[in-house]
Amino acid sequence: MESIQVQEEITLIQKVCEIYDKISKLETLKPSKEVDTLFTELVHTCIPHSTINIATLPPNIQEIRSKLIRLCGEAEGHLEAHFSTILGTFEKPLRHLNVFPYYSNYLNLSRLEYNILNQHYSTSAQSPKRVAFVGSGPLPLTSIVLASNHLKETTFDNYDIDSFANSMASRLVSSDPNLSKRMSFHTTDIMDVTDELKEYDVVFLAALVGMDIDDKVKVIEHLGKYMAPGAILMLRSAHGARAFLYPVVDPCVLKGFDVLSIFHPDDDVVNSVVISRKFTESVNVDRTNNRRDLGIGSIMASSCKYCDFQAFNNPLGQWKMINE
Repeated sequence: MESIQVQEEITLIQKVCEIYDKISKLETLKPSKEVDTLFTELVHTCIPHSTINIATLPPNIQEIRSKLIRLCGEAEGHLEAHFSTILGTFEKPLRHLNVFPYYSNYLNLSRLEYNILNQHYSTSAQSPKRVAFVGSGPLPLTSIVLASNHLKETTFDNYDIDSFANSMASRLVSSDPNLSKRMSFHTTDIMDVTDELKEYDVVFLAALVGMDIDDKVKVIEHLGKYMAPGAILMLRSAHGARAFLYPVVDPCVLKGFDVLSIFHPDDDVVNSVVISRKFTESVNVDRTNNRRDLGIGSIMASSCKYCDFQAFNNPLGQWKMINE
């Protein structure tokens, strides 16, 4: 049985490396049939359940994984910018979000994250009053869907370091009287945002924020320093072979936060979700003795746009949950 498992992992790694080799030779990662085909093949290769431990892979494979995650992030950036530009040509862009080929995926993913948040968000208010989304990009579908369908009274502040991305995103929202009143876009490095972070009940951290583990940890530590006590921090992670596509956020890096739950999907959703709460008082927590072997590597990526989320009729029922 063990030899079969080892052979399956070897086959998986060989396939991933073959796809990486093809992707790395592309002249551009902008949307095209060839780009879409290769990334779809990559996702289908990594989606099936795997017992592979990313952390134990040899250095050369770790390097390929790191580069592959960066390529995935670059491709998704081009994809978002491409469709944000298309949507910007409509008089009422938000009425045409379905032109984005993975819009229905975001509807399901946002419903999942809302339900997960709802399980752990506790306050006298019925829903968060203010939410920050860090790394919103040119097509901020998570914020738009949450604000439109789930958190209809909540104010959303979107942060991105790219002024062009914010310009495109703002143009999409400006035509909607309701959302334009509740949604704003800030061009700034989140590391330069300090006291303002205390105003948010929930902070979403996009995986594209932080190009590697060191940068990611710096951002998390910064949020831990300035977020309000009791506020919620939500991050996306990955598990098993899906870590070839997206980063792994080890709970031990969440200093200053109480990790509430980790959700590992066991279907076509790639990303795991890590939910944590800022400590309400100063606590000295040593997580080194309770460290999970989750496979830490370079951290960079966002929600999967090359996979199918259509299977979700009962969102939380199909997730594996680890309560910390």
